[in-house]
Amino acid sequence: MATVSYVTEEGYNKMLEELKHLETVERPNISKQIAEARDKGDLSENAEYDAAKEAQGLLEGKISLLKEKILYAKIIDSSRLNTDVVQILNKVRIKNTKNGAEMTYTLVSEHEANLKEGKLSISTPIAKALLGKKKGEIVEVTVPAGKIPFEIVEISF
Repeated sequence: MATVSYVTEEGYNKMLEELKHLETVERPNISKQIAEARDKGDLSENAEYDAAKEAQGLLEGKISLLKEKILYAKIIDSSRLNTDVVQILNKVRIKNTKNGAEMTYTLVSEHEANLKEGKLSISTPIAKALLGKKKGEIVEVTVPAGKIPFEIVEISF
């Protein structure tokens, strides 16, 4: 059974757009490729046909997974969030107390994570350590290189 995932309205809409694209553009393209390969004759030695059928299977699996994500997605009402403690959708500025380096991340669901945009999945070790903590608190995050202490400098939206 799938688990509920919390997403922003933007993230939910992106999933809907992707599903629409897969069903209305990608699916017809693959069907066309299968038909063209079938028209070339003997299917037993037709690599194009085999490749198109495999691509169709992968696409249908992707569509199925996306439909499940959408079904179990819960849109977060950002008006009910606050900045007293770190929670999903908060922007958190943290400082590595060992070297003074500062980083800012927005905590998001796994489906919306994008490090280039500063969106950190709530399932990462850093996010897990930050959740529920307050400004000024020091959290130790266990990473492959060891334990790193971070101070929560600011919590915002």
